[in-house]
Amino acid sequence: MKLIIAIIKPFKLDEVREALSELGVQGMTATEVKGFGRQKGQTEVYRGAEYATNMVPKIRIETVVSDDLAPRVVETIAAAANTESIGDGKIFTLDVGAALRIRTGETDDTAL
Repeated sequence: MKLIIAIIKPFKLDEVREALSELGVQGMTATEVKGFGRQKGQTEVYRGAEYATNMVPKIRIETVVSDDLAPRVVETIAAAANTESIGDGKIFTLDVGAALRIRTGETDDTAL
């Protein structure tokens, strides 16, 4: 099993969710986060005053999928989240040692 973590632009969340659903991904977690990378923050105007923010709002998506599905999930997220501009985000893939569905006691792939 693989844990896939993607950091994407907030307005791309629905496109990514729909694309993953079409691929057969049955669940994911999305969290509003802030961070910075090469963007180095941004300038915003609030009540007529311009100020710089060094943390850019993003969405962190997490999903656990079977090993054979993981490469397609990464490709799907990359395609759906791509705007071809700086700040599109990153995708990380990590190994998952075990999974357990609390309600049924199912483990590993059957728990997904």
